[in-house]
Amino acid sequence: MCSSKGVALAIAALFAVWLTANAGQAAAQGAFSVTSSDLHDGAAIGKAQVYDHGECKGGNTSPQLSWRNAPAGTKSFAVTIFDVDAPGPGWWHWAVAGIPPNVTALPANASGSGYLDTIGAMQARNDWGDVGYGGPCPPPGKPHRYIVTVFALNTADLRLATGRHALMFDHEINTALLAKASLTVTYQR
Repeated sequence: MCSSKGVALAIAALFAVWLTANAGQAAAQGAFSVTSSDLHDGAAIGKAQVYDHGECKGGNTSPQLSWRNAPAGTKSFAVTIFDVDAPGPGWWHWAVAGIPPNVTALPANASGSGYLDTIGAMQARNDWGDVGYGGPCPPPGKPHRYIVTVFALNTADLRLATGRHALMFDHEINTALLAKASLTVTYQR
């Protein structure tokens, strides 16, 4: 008959072996991450992505984004761009959901080119009042930070439709979150 102390030691040893094996696999796979040929973490956003209206004269082109190492069980992806320094609760520049799990990149101008429609994704209404991407155009003064986030989700069935406000997209995205990866860019006028 085994003692309870012997059983506990055996279980602890098996757990240590399992943990070591799985930690090595996770480290080999790497963390969920996002990169962009248009945006660089910590750097200023380019004129191509700046809003084109009023005092802002940019290309209003959604940035190229790529992501890798999505967690197992990912059924769709979503993307948001949010200005955390805007007055009040912040400013939504872009929210996209329903990106299929086999898509791991968006080309530049995915928002305006019709590409997102071809893959079945849906875009929110941003805080400019437009459906799709609306680039930075903060008031003159201090630089603003824009958080670009890609979300790996555990469902493809979010209760959303194109044209709903980005805040509603944000809520639904966060109810299905498996992992997220972000980069931060800045813009100042």
